[in-house]
Amino acid sequence: MSKIKVNIVTPDGPVCEMDANMVIAVTEAGEIGVLPGHIAMVAPLQIGALRLKTDGETKTVAVHGGFIEVRPEVVTVLAQSAEMAESIDIARAKKAAEKAENDLKNKLDDLQQRLAELDLKRAINRIQVYEQRI
Repeated sequence: MSKIKVNIVTPDGPVCEMDANMVIAVTEAGEIGVLPGHIAMVAPLQIGALRLKTDGETKTVAVHGGFIEVRPEVVTVLAQSAEMAESIDIARAKKAAEKAENDLKNKLDDLQQRLAELDLKRAINRIQVYEQRI
């Protein structure tokens, strides 16, 4: 089966460079699947799991916003932050979720409320990606 080159990059540097048979991403418009030869496109990403399927194996990446650029032979993910499932510190992710939940229980102004919701969503995403790695 043909492959598509995948590059995942954050402001801190590259997270992953590999070849995959299929890339599955959560965009603002919904989940998309990208195969080699896909038409060129750019889409904003939501906080979610990016799945890279290759030869019967799936690698999962926790992605926290950004964009996916698709070209027929290359997929580039420009993420605000991204972590491979096996690199996630699950204890830190659970602490972050707990802190965000506590922050949401307190009376916050609109901005603090929204930031706490985003923190919780990111932490839950990291926990879910970590748990799906097996």
